[in-house]
Amino acid sequence: MDNEALVQAYREALPEYERLLGAVVAHTTRLLTAAGLKIHHVTGRVKRPASLFDKLRRKPGRYRTLQDVTDLVGVRVITYFANDVNVVARLMEEHHVVDWDHSMDKSKMHDPDRFGYLGVHYVLRTEPDLVPELAGTRFEVQIRSILQHAWAEIEHDLGYKNPQAVPREVRRRFYRLAGLLEMADEEFMALHRLSRDYADTLPERIANHADSVFIDAQSITYLLGVPPICTLDEALAAALQVPLLSGWTDPERPQRLASLLHYVGVHSVGLLLKELARHEAEVQRFGRNLMPRLRPVWRPAGGLRPGTSVVQYALLRVCANPGLEPREVLYLLDLGTSGDEEDLVRTVREVYAQEVGGAVG
Repeated sequence: MDNEALVQAYREALPEYERLLGAVVAHTTRLLTAAGLKIHHVTGRVKRPASLFDKLRRKPGRYRTLQDVTDLVGVRVITYFANDVNVVARLMEEHHVVDWDHSMDKSKMHDPDRFGYLGVHYVLRTEPDLVPELAGTRFEVQIRSILQHAWAEIEHDLGYKNPQAVPREVRRRFYRLAGLLEMADEEFMALHRLSRDYADTLPERIANHADSVFIDAQSITYLLGVPPICTLDEALAAALQVPLLSGWTDPERPQRLASLLHYVGVHSVGLLLKELARHEAEVQRFGRNLMPRLRPVWRPAGGLRPGTSVVQYALLRVCANPGLEPREVLYLLDLGTSGDEEDLVRTVREVYAQEVGGAVG
């Protein structure tokens, strides 16, 4: 079949290839999610007929049928860290038939002094359950880290598709940049390991040296699931006869609570635990009386969010300290708008004056 006939056949089958792309991207995403991998993104593309014609023209006689073209459908998996590239690659091998004659680990093909287009490039065979009409069709999967992807995109945009295309005058600077990017990839992986290790050691460090543990998003994330915060939250939810949303998904909430505690002068886990123990009764009484008056703010969530007792404690600190402002708490928690901010602040101060009265802190 000549080039024009191949391209015309491809145009006619394009809707099925597009359907295959959607199925392959969804299938790949499901595999990554089931494996518990945190991936930056998964994208795909179907080759344009004009691009196919150009490829056939550049490589005459190489492709006799559409089945000979392995990149009509392409999927790209971008990982956060370079060491996850191999993890994703092994996952692809386990769940697909790999065309090893057309697949390669490009990180093993470059000279040691070249970062370049690293990552893994596989050609895989589709299974019949994806798109029966195209069962056995091959498709590409490119797996790169974010930095490898950035390099490849910029390098491609500059038109340097291989080392020989780079003028000698700029090649040295390419190598310097390559080294910096490779070091950055390694440093990001080291930071990821440190962060994971920090989270793993938090229970022991809080149990034995709470005063030396800093209030941050990770320490707050841990504290939300253990006493005294979880028990204070549960008691407050029970008093208000609403559920505690223990499974609440809000990645920003621990950071917001950490910022809130820093604002009121609580910087260590040890101090927070001492303060909550000291003011447990006030926190409960204040929350039981304040929260019903702020139902429009929290009730749409369906219950109390984890850390509500921390918010009540912070509001007590704010009301007791003339140098602090309740509206700053609203800002840190992303509550209220310019229209109802004053009403919320007024309500907080009224409940404090009526139900607590004394200074805290």
